[in-house]
Amino acid sequence: MTLFDESFDTLWEQWAEEAERQAASRLREADRIAERNQWKVIRAFQKRKVSDFHFAASTGYGYNDRGRETLDEVYADVFGAEAAIVRPHLVSGTHAIATALFGVLRPGDELVFVTGRPYDTLRKVIGRPGDGTGSLADWGIRSVEVPLAADGRVDYGAVAAAVSERTKAFAIQRSRGYEWRPSFTVAEIGDMARALKEMKPDSVLFVDNCYGEFTEEREPTEAGADLIAGSLIKNPGGGLAPSGGYIAGRRDLVERAAQRLTAPGIGGEVGAMLGTTRAIFQGLFLAPLLVSQAVKGSIFAAALFERLGFETHPKWNDPRTDLIQAIRFGSPEPLVAFVQAIQQAAAVDAHVVPEPWDMPGYEHPVIMAAGTFIQGGSLELSADAPIREPYIAYMQGGLTYAHVKMAVRQALTALRERGFL
Repeated sequence: MTLFDESFDTLWEQWAEEAERQAASRLREADRIAERNQWKVIRAFQKRKVSDFHFAASTGYGYNDRGRETLDEVYADVFGAEAAIVRPHLVSGTHAIATALFGVLRPGDELVFVTGRPYDTLRKVIGRPGDGTGSLADWGIRSVEVPLAADGRVDYGAVAAAVSERTKAFAIQRSRGYEWRPSFTVAEIGDMARALKEMKPDSVLFVDNCYGEFTEEREPTEAGADLIAGSLIKNPGGGLAPSGGYIAGRRDLVERAAQRLTAPGIGGEVGAMLGTTRAIFQGLFLAPLLVSQAVKGSIFAAALFERLGFETHPKWNDPRTDLIQAIRFGSPEPLVAFVQAIQQAAAVDAHVVPEPWDMPGYEHPVIMAAGTFIQGGSLELSADAPIREPYIAYMQGGLTYAHVKMAVRQALTALRERGFL
């Protein structure tokens, strides 16, 4: 059966129409959030008087690159922060997070993860004492992971018990990562900020903001977070930024992160943008709309898969605070079939068949569908899953709602062909 097999058309149209009708209120809400965020971004551009000369490329040291400096100011305004640093030299979200943490923490300090076990790739940044990799642990920075309570919320009693005189910073992972738990809304992060500051008034509250930007009308830095970081090949890059990441928050903390990114005494005063400035500006301009397209795709997928008996997280009518849609398959075969079908629905590399492999930074074999224009660009439609029980696929992104619907159809076709539906 092919994607456009006429024998499947009637059934598909019925399923899709029922899912969209059921989720209509949530789909409208995604449009409203996009509108408000679009206004916020435009106002920031206007405030900083963005002009075409800001898009000029810089080379070498990149001294006096007014485009780069203005980009930092625009990001700070958009995120409600005192300062920001936005650079193509930050190669991933993990790199941006590591830069922020190494900028803030010093040997002898303690970092407390209040939202449980962090995402797989970040565990290499945490490291182990004496591992020789230059990890936090290798530099004498202790990390403590406090498991979430049974309801998926922060266990404040356990956090209080974990806090010590050495505690310098608290870390929050906004997105669920590879966990079957709710992602944390900005309002919930605000509640965390108040509670954690009461425990340790002089602490730094850091938020891994990956996958969350523009899914709500506010960002964590507008709700009490001291520092946030994320990737430009996720939400804020708008599908156009070719690489990069950002760090935003308190000015003193952003400056420390900048010193870590380059070198002490240099900080954010240098860094040739190498022709990326226009794409990063334009990607930010488009990001509210494109994030909403991805969110709408996730809502649609959740509604449709739930109607067909699959367990999803979040459910179609749950509040959305990131791009990620988790679908539980219960066994490896339908999980692999789903991810491979998402690849087949791509505009790029649709002919490639992904297989599970031992991907660097992950603890289990991982299968990834990533038919994207930007390598690893997860605002674009992608799906990945660790091959471990209970066999959950994590779908994210989609630059257009229509593309996500097409991919969902491809996935249902594959599952039906192989007897899983």
